[in-house]
Amino acid sequence: MLRDMMPTFELLQPTKLADALSLLDSRGKEVWKMSGGNDSLDWFKDRIKRPKAVMDLGGIAELKGIRETADGVEIGALTTLTEISNSPVIKSKFKLLADAAIHVASPQIRNSGTIGGNVSQDARCWYYRSGLDCYRAGGTTCFSDTPAGQNREHAIFDASRCVAVSPSDTAPALVVLEASMVLKSAKGERVVPAEKFFIGPATDITRMTVTKPEELVVAIRIPNKWAGSKFYFEKVADRNTWDFPLVNVASALKVENGTISAARVACGGVSCTPRFMAVIEDVVKGGKQDDETGSLAGKTASHGARPLNYNHYKIPLMENLVKRAIRDAV
Repeated sequence: MLRDMMPTFELLQPTKLADALSLLDSRGKEVWKMSGGNDSLDWFKDRIKRPKAVMDLGGIAELKGIRETADGVEIGALTTLTEISNSPVIKSKFKLLADAAIHVASPQIRNSGTIGGNVSQDARCWYYRSGLDCYRAGGTTCFSDTPAGQNREHAIFDASRCVAVSPSDTAPALVVLEASMVLKSAKGERVVPAEKFFIGPATDITRMTVTKPEELVVAIRIPNKWAGSKFYFEKVADRNTWDFPLVNVASALKVENGTISAARVACGGVSCTPRFMAVIEDVVKGGKQDDETGSLAGKTASHGARPLNYNHYKIPLMENLVKRAIRDAV
């Protein structure tokens, strides 16, 4: 595999959002949109992706920053993960997202990596990333879902031809917080709930999100609904830094007089999309925030799992993470 130089491409560097959207309106399908570039440059160096043009979004100031609104907060898509993890507003109202952001990769990557890029990453799979002709790449085989396939990191839920998982650490937190993604094109704006922003291979195997070629994710809005709740985030990976999650969990609880009145839990690393488990609220609502309630939630979370040859361990791992996400939320 050649790694010494990237294929040639035209570099576009708009400094205004309107200019970027105008370019995408006319050339969207041939343009690769790049924010921090940490994932994009790997694709280019490995020569797996060969876009005709690359749009560097880093110069668009209006896509950066964290703003308090009457309804919550709005985070520009180009806001770095370091800014989010250090933000006094995020830490005081939505500490769950700050905790998730600080678990992404390494300090160097968080300094350049953006929230928009983190939620827009492509699937991570040895075979897909090596340029093999798998289902997601347009072929007719999933090399991971075979008796000899390397699938230790892959999905235990919702597999449909492709068994790769979403690699984002911030995505489960945004789903739990009932965030919305703001997408813009030259034709207008649409706001998509985080739960519906991420899509699996049964919907469209060529994409991980609903973002269209002519659109940009410009901001993420988080309502005040869960501000100040009890939160929990935990990530299990092979290494404590830089690595992607084997399984991660995010939770938000409202507890009144020692009793859980509302809860939301989502896991990453177990499905192609962040797995939001609405049934867990039904299971824990009205219960105490204790070991028994947490154990029940954990057993509920793994119902319907269909592990592959080498990832059975994800079932007990997920159960224990969900248990702690209920029992230990603070």
